[in-house]
Amino acid sequence: QVQLVESGGGLVQAGGSLRLSCAASGIIGTISAMGWYRQAPGKQRELVARITSGSNINYADSVKGRFTISRDAAKNTVYLQMNSLRPEDTAVYYCNVIGRYVGRPYDSWAQGTQVTVSS
Repeated sequence: QVQLVESGGGLVQAGGSLRLSCAASGIIGTISAMGWYRQAPGKQRELVARITSGSNINYADSVKGRFTISRDAAKNTVYLQMNSLRPEDTAVYYCNVIGRYVGRPYDSWAQGTQVTVSS
């Protein structure tokens, strides 16, 4: 069982910055990718950014140039630095980790952290 603990959400004015963190613990095995998704009210959950074990990175077009994903493999932690925040970035942000333990794949989600950007 993989546990994910998020931190760093909150309320910020437009143009401001926040940094999200997500630490994985428990029976982790080998992590394939760590990422951030978000879900705004009335909308589907969408990928924000994702980083693989090989350091390949994908960003949603809407956050390119503003958000940066990084990870500390030794700490099994992924970060999302969010700059130049906009009201449309308001959502619940979810950390996601996929990996494999003893040959069995897993796909774990954190409970989510609220990010609210005021105009």
